[in-house]
Amino acid sequence: MDLTEGLTFIRDRKQGVLTTIRANGRPQLSNILFAPADDDTFHISVTDDRAKTKNLRRDPRASLYVVGDNFWQYVVVEGNVEVTPVATDPQDATVEMLVAMYRSARGEEHPDWDEYRTTMVADKRLVLILRPDRAYGMVGPS
Repeated sequence: MDLTEGLTFIRDRKQGVLTTIRANGRPQLSNILFAPADDDTFHISVTDDRAKTKNLRRDPRASLYVVGDNFWQYVVVEGNVEVTPVATDPQDATVEMLVAMYRSARGEEHPDWDEYRTTMVADKRLVLILRPDRAYGMVGPS
């Protein structure tokens, strides 16, 4: 499978399993929601205290596993992850990325954007930006 085929498959989905590498070398897996970006990256909202955040600061390599319409359809993309700064101000660049992710996933409407922005800062949220460089899996019918 080439990377373009893998990205096309994943772009239509929003849920997956992110695998990072613990300090002891073992994998750490997390169910996550992601948002595809225009530049063939995938954005993941997390908090600063998560194991995956700590792992990626130490070792930026990650894999994202995404299942298809049945158990036998799946794609894994591998690549490095950029960890944005933690949101510290409701108007900072990280919060702007989080707002863009929300809009991508749920549309423009939010009952209170000011509250959303304040919550992102209070939660110490940041964005993981996965830049895939390899894909494998099976996307054909089972």
